[in-house]
Amino acid sequence: MDLFEAIRRRHSYRGPMEDRPVPRADLERIVQAGIQAPSGYNAQTTTFVIVDDPGLMAQIAAVDPHNAMLRQARAIIAAVAPKGLEPGSSRIFFGIEDCSAAVENMLLAITALGYASVWLDGWLRLDGHDEAVGRLLGVPEDRVVRVLLPLGVPARHEEQHPRKPFGERAWFNRHGGA
Repeated sequence: MDLFEAIRRRHSYRGPMEDRPVPRADLERIVQAGIQAPSGYNAQTTTFVIVDDPGLMAQIAAVDPHNAMLRQARAIIAAVAPKGLEPGSSRIFFGIEDCSAAVENMLLAITALGYASVWLDGWLRLDGHDEAVGRLLGVPEDRVVRVLLPLGVPARHEEQHPRKPFGERAWFNRHGGA
């Protein structure tokens, strides 16, 4: 699929998934797209845990039993980021931006390969969910599970939600136009 077609088709899918596994070769391609993302200072701080073991996926889903996407997913990709810079460092921290760039690349790869996903991060920040998932995945104490991408083959077709027109969100030379 062409890049611009993948961008046009990518959407947050929360529907049912077909009962078909996601081949590891596809999971590797998706995560490689995340690895290729830019990162501040080229630090490449985001790491990934690819979960395709049904038992482990069930344990992750149990952290949030109300999240249908986690229960229906055929694989889950966890994007793991550093919690912050080491004390005394004078560098600017780009961990969140690095992780976000990697996740967007992976979402586009997921779409291009015919799968669907949704970017899950808000509930990870509540009630220690990030720590619970991190423990299940063996994430070191100085890192945090920042985003989960549950994915699989969508059982129904959905379109991207309409976007505001270019002229309402982008201008040349001055915010808001002339």
